[in-house]
Amino acid sequence: MTFVTDPFQADFMLRALVGGVLVAVLCAVAGTRVVIRGMAFLGEALAHGMLPGVALATLLGVPVLLGAAVSAVGMTVGISMLQRRGRLSYDTSIGLLFVGMLALGVIVISHSGSFATDATTILFGDVLAITSADILALAVAATAGVLVAVLAHRSLVAAAFDPRVAETLGLRPRLAHVVLVGLVTLAVVASYQAVGSLLVVGLLLAPAVAAGQWSHRIPIIMLLAALFGAGAVFAGLLLSWHAGTAAGASIAAVAIALAASSWSLRAATRTARPVAPTDVVAPAAV
Repeated sequence: MTFVTDPFQADFMLRALVGGVLVAVLCAVAGTRVVIRGMAFLGEALAHGMLPGVALATLLGVPVLLGAAVSAVGMTVGISMLQRRGRLSYDTSIGLLFVGMLALGVIVISHSGSFATDATTILFGDVLAITSADILALAVAATAGVLVAVLAHRSLVAAAFDPRVAETLGLRPRLAHVVLVGLVTLAVVASYQAVGSLLVVGLLLAPAVAAGQWSHRIPIIMLLAALFGAGAVFAGLLLSWHAGTAAGASIAAVAIALAASSWSLRAATRTARPVAPTDVVAPAAV
């Protein structure tokens, strides 16, 4: 067992594991809703759309999380405005702002004098540099995310499957949509500084996709997604330690591999349902 346990004797690896598991829990809560609603593009856009705020915060010497939060909120408001006033579709609005924010962020970074290093850190983060303060912040964010998901469960479910019925029942689907976007923003912003935008997207989507192969109940999917995400963090850190690969990229790759393996295994074990004989209906007497 030394192959498995030895890496986590190092304090920085243990902190990376704890922080990564907290990210997995938070992303499982938000990611399950994102996958169910078919809003994966929003999660990716928010993760990469934070680039201008992060770059400006770095240059100005202010907290990176503050810059990320301002940028993410600005992008969310911009998407809403383009939909309502520009009469654009949801995907088109996200696509336009995503590219615009990403381009703006790259322009800002290119003036910092360390484009390659900064871009790598922004994309992959540095999960091995997670501190005790980061773990505390992630624990608070994960707790808040779980509470929001529990309290808004009925509204989010109704809005996901039939907004008109949700409106009739007084469950306020528009507010549920705002809550969902806020939940995704919380997951992306809280996890960004610790693990980077690429790993956030990987843990937001892949574990939820893997879990969705085994259950149709949302709470069960969330629980399985958290377990899959935690497993990806553990296996990715082991791979990074023994193979000398980048930790963040290794975790993201394992998460995607788990999703692919889960889908393949489910497809292989799903047996074809027997077709019942067609009932022959006698013609009515004339």
